Amino acid sequence: MLKIMLPLALLLTFNTKWNQAMLFMTYMILPTVFISYASILPSSINNMCSLDHMSNMLIILTMWIMPLVITASQNILINKNEQGFMTNIIALTMILIFAFLTSNLFSFYIMFEASLIPTLFIIMKWGYQPERLQAGLFLMLYTITASLPLLMAIATQFNNKINNMFFPINSFSSYSMTLWLVMNMAFMVKLPLFVFHLWLPKAHVEAPVAGSMILAAVLLKLGGYGMLRVMYLIPPIQHPMKFYIMSLTLWGGMITSLICVRQQDLKSLIAYSSVGHMSLVMAGVLSNTHWGLWGAIAMMIAHGLLSSALFASADMAYYYSNSRSLIMNKGVNIMIPTMSMMWFMMAAANMAAPPSCNLMAEIMLITCSTVTTKVMIIPLGIMSFVAAAYSLTMYVSMNHGPSNPLNTPSMNLNPRNLFIVTSHLTPIIIIMLMPTLMLLY
Repeated sequence: MLKIMLPLALLLTFNTKWNQAMLFMTYMILPTVFISYASILPSSINNMCSLDHMSNMLIILTMWIMPLVITASQNILINKNEQGFMTNIIALTMILIFAFLTSNLFSFYIMFEASLIPTLFIIMKWGYQPERLQAGLFLMLYTITASLPLLMAIATQFNNKINNMFFPINSFSSYSMTLWLVMNMAFMVKLPLFVFHLWLPKAHVEAPVAGSMILAAVLLKLGGYGMLRVMYLIPPIQHPMKFYIMSLTLWGGMITSLICVRQQDLKSLIAYSSVGHMSLVMAGVLSNTHWGLWGAIAMMIAHGLLSSALFASADMAYYYSNSRSLIMNKGVNIMIPTMSMMWFMMAAANMAAPPSCNLMAEIMLITCSTVTTKVMIIPLGIMSFVAAAYSLTMYVSMNHGPSNPLNTPSMNLNPRNLFIVTSHLTPIIIIMLMPTLMLLY
């Protein structure tokens, strides 16, 4: 892994331009894939670092997204503190790679918290509106407050020699509901669970395109990754509490999906849809079945790619109209037909239509949720229908109708924008054609 971390560390020391850094990180994707897929079995690199298939996929996702983040942020880089922005992006990349790589529980907690610092700087310095300070405060307080119980639990586990997440030789044998909640509370907030989701729309709306793409693509996946790791250290949650949390998760996902239907702010719509999709991930983790775990991993990867593409496209629309309103961004089909096709493909993937990986993930997660309890058919059915409704509403509102006369007159499809969207959508289709990429874990 030094072959990945060392070039990134050297990139921090050089005073590189944004296009040089983007190309350098793009060239690193190929060696990252080869190194990560050299062995699908869990392997221990040293006392602190290990690799398995789930870590491999999330490291590759991180390395895939970051060059696209730099590419999409060209408008920011031209105007504001280019070197500071690049430093934050590269530092965040290194923190996330080490978070997915480390096998030590305390090191993972440090990386989990450290990822907050560059994200906070990106939102507060390069955000759009004055409310970005409040959004950064929400993000910080929610994450730190929920993480303190996890730190206490890790401190108690060190006395019991429970500190390896990949090879849990020692683990708690007796079930404790309090221990399960304490260990998973930080990950529920990061995921986020319905009750703790209020920081997410604020952070997404106020963040620049880079902050939104990183938050949606990788940082939310730290929550699902943490829950999948912790479930091997402590006994699974028992039925009464499991039923309550799954009910809260899925009914909350249904409510946020209904909120999306009446949402006029494009970035808020995409942010609330993330809460609905990640609620399915938590339902898969709570099911305690291999089918549910595979579905959760598939949904994390598919949602990371798709939501990042949606936020990048929303920023492109904002560049032309200076508004995030669906009404102000009408007429894309007339002005930029190719971009209208891209919006259709993203809307189809968002409603889990074939041939997207979201379809495979939703089938797996819906089946494992209904196996846990048949009552969950009601919120799952409504959520699935409403997801199609708000995805179609988003597509029709933006692409059909007369174009806004206040938009930039020279609206055309920049090759850079087409490259960003196709680079996100291509892996979603490839994963659907090769589902073994998800099912090796």
